[in-house]
Amino acid sequence: MNKLNAPTLKSATPGKYSDGGGLWFHRREDGGAQWFLRITVHGRRREMGLGSFPEVSLKEVRQEAESWRAVARRGIDPIKERERLKREEVSKLHLLKDVAEDAFESRKAELKGDGKAGRWYSPLELHVLPKLGKVPVVELDQKDIRDTLAPIWHDKADTARKAMNRLSIVMRHAAALGLNVDLQATDKAKALLGKQRHKAKNIPAMPWQDVPAFYQSLDGGTVTELALRLLILTAVRSFPLRNLHLDQIDCDVWTIPAEAMKGRRDATKSFRVPLSKEAMTVVEMAKPLARDGLLFPGVRRGVISDMTMASFMKRSKLVERPHGFRSSFRDWVAETQSVPFEVAETCLGHVVGGSVERSYKRTDFLEQRRAIMACWGQYTTQNSLSQPTISRF
Repeated sequence: MNKLNAPTLKSATPGKYSDGGGLWFHRREDGGAQWFLRITVHGRRREMGLGSFPEVSLKEVRQEAESWRAVARRGIDPIKERERLKREEVSKLHLLKDVAEDAFESRKAELKGDGKAGRWYSPLELHVLPKLGKVPVVELDQKDIRDTLAPIWHDKADTARKAMNRLSIVMRHAAALGLNVDLQATDKAKALLGKQRHKAKNIPAMPWQDVPAFYQSLDGGTVTELALRLLILTAVRSFPLRNLHLDQIDCDVWTIPAEAMKGRRDATKSFRVPLSKEAMTVVEMAKPLARDGLLFPGVRRGVISDMTMASFMKRSKLVERPHGFRSSFRDWVAETQSVPFEVAETCLGHVVGGSVERSYKRTDFLEQRRAIMACWGQYTTQNSLSQPTISRF
């Protein structure tokens, strides 16, 4: 043991020199040098590299060689053990917050607006990552998840459900990266948390009979009021309306980009919205307030927020919310108009029928919907209670 010394190493010519106990020094023809350890495990001789010289000194390599000899004496292959330890160390570098961010980035293209609104990520960011963000994802188990989401599991059931769903996606993303995670951790956590007591509540919607009076009260000419007017007249969701760009409108048709449509099974397709005479009037009224091509700009930058319209209705002492006008419109269609179900649902941007059925029936019922939206526009602007109706298609 300990046959070599520093002067010997510096003057060594190309060849292999034993330090004893299986530790060898190899001087190459090109002048470089490295250490290796010869060990016999399970009847097989193994050679294990221990680094380059002089980066790894004689003293350091003797200490490391002894530690790996001890591993071999326990009947464990030191090369495989080192690889296992490296994998463990690498896996510990994958903290939950890093994997969550990577999962979010990889899914942006399939999220509305490339996920810029942050709604996909916010349940994790607000309710999971503050407690578990610095935990290696391979160490995450159902108890960690249960303890983290228990405070909101019943009181904020919908938020907790979204957080659990996002976390499950992150775990699958980690598995795809080759990390040894427990893919059943979220399901086990749900079992530990139990069934949620909270019952989902529908967004408050204004009765369709009250819509004309509210619509006609929106006479201030502000961006918020004009946005609410067009929201009512088109029965679209808030996001595409707030992000309406003038170049999306061609004559009396507004084409919503596919990425702005929520929950469509044919998410690669855009959606055409026929604009009634009243809707076109609102667009013209809003144009002077447009900025950077956006019809409904925010006060300082970007577009108005969903809360801006909701807050306006709240200040008007209304419990209803902007999204509820979609239900108002749908109820009006059901109770006053004789139109096929698939046409009425398409007015809301819903996809009707299975994939096979849709492959044959490719129409978006634009002309039928144009007639419906024209009647809806007439109804919201009239003072009498008589109902404009559409004739047979």
